[in-house]
Amino acid sequence: MNSIDNMIEITFIRHTRVAVPPGTCYGWTDVPLAGTFEEEASEVKRQLQDMRFDCTYTSPLTRARRLADYCGYRNAIVDDRLKEMNMGEWEMQRYDEIRDEALQKWYDDYMHLPATGGESFPMLRKRVAEFIDELRMKPHHHVGVFTHAGVIVSAGLYSGLFEEANAFSHQPGYGGVLRILLSQK
Repeated sequence: MNSIDNMIEITFIRHTRVAVPPGTCYGWTDVPLAGTFEEEASEVKRQLQDMRFDCTYTSPLTRARRLADYCGYRNAIVDDRLKEMNMGEWEMQRYDEIRDEALQKWYDDYMHLPATGGESFPMLRKRVAEFIDELRMKPHHHVGVFTHAGVIVSAGLYSGLFEEANAFSHQPGYGGVLRILLSQK
């Protein structure tokens, strides 16, 4: 058995653009997709055309599930751990209209503090790490994951692709892809 047999490649695919006003805080809210979905999804499908996944997973949120379906993965396994970070009481509010004294503290330390009534980034990282740890114990060699930017940044941190200090500068654009290669457990 060569060393590649003991590896798992996980391809994380971010959903396409959403139809919410710029500056709107959304995470767990099931927001609608932008009118450019077909065009953007077609480009994502083209990027994935030569990939052969042993298994695919998706966030339960429509913006990820619909992209998985469009790309031909209608049977992707839905996993709640692949949701975006829960923004709690701030969901669907414009950041510049949120009247919560905790917002400035969060701006000052968003890598560690939770949104009011929501999750912190460490909580998101923990659930993503649990998902990846579970995948590493399965016999898969290449897995596709349709998900969100926060999950993808968490996966990049998990795999050591980048450091926490500059993590969000590696956030993929809408329809972006991040591939990580890990040893299986």
